[in-house]
Amino acid sequence: MLSMTSYGKHIVTWLLRCWDNGAGSLELEGREAKQLGSLSREGGIDKAIGKIPPTLSLWRRLLSGVKERYPFKEDVVCHSGKWTTVEGGIQYLRELAMREMVYYDPDNTQLPTDPDEVQCTRPMWWKFVWNAPLLYANSLAVMDWKDKEAPTVDEVAGRLQQYEESLSSSLVSAVEKLSWKVQQFEANMSYSPPIWTSISAIRSKHSSAQERGYRGYTPRGTLWFYLRDHGEDMRKWDGEPTLTLEG
Repeated sequence: MLSMTSYGKHIVTWLLRCWDNGAGSLELEGREAKQLGSLSREGGIDKAIGKIPPTLSLWRRLLSGVKERYPFKEDVVCHSGKWTTVEGGIQYLRELAMREMVYYDPDNTQLPTDPDEVQCTRPMWWKFVWNAPLLYANSLAVMDWKDKEAPTVDEVAGRLQQYEESLSSSLVSAVEKLSWKVQQFEANMSYSPPIWTSISAIRSKHSSAQERGYRGYTPRGTLWFYLRDHGEDMRKWDGEPTLTLEG
């Protein structure tokens, strides 16, 4: 179950999976460690795990093996690219903590053995914030460190989850408020007079009146010639208005 590395996956991700699967609770003697076979699928690490003589937990052997294979911290690189979810952010922070643990002094019993109890160093913290999405980056950048003591990975994870919950609550509230406004708008529209229908009716009446006016109007010249052609003495109508001629 611990043979979990695969081509392209980084060593700190593999170490973290080993820890999560109980590597810290398994004590091994050197002879037993040699019988584990290829755990990491990297010969240098597997060889180092088997040659450590005293009885140690599998976890200590894994850390020592990785450190022997990669003696410089710069050689161990966490995943690149920005994290986009809280779960991804916590995973990235735990990997940064794991990278720190590989290079701890194994004889210093004051140092944590659990990656979730590792305190965030400043370089670690700024890497984490730098790779955060904008939604979280601004809040993380101003996060207070009480008494100048760096928070642990577990504390940051808790704050991240609380922040996500508050964002979710705010979003739900905003959606509900918007939904209520839409319902109110629809209700108001259903009781409002049909404005455009009224305007169309007014325009229709106006157009009909104009058409009737045009149909009832006869040009004076046309009417004058019509009456003359029908034997009317047009001299008596001289100076009379068109309406009189129409009558």
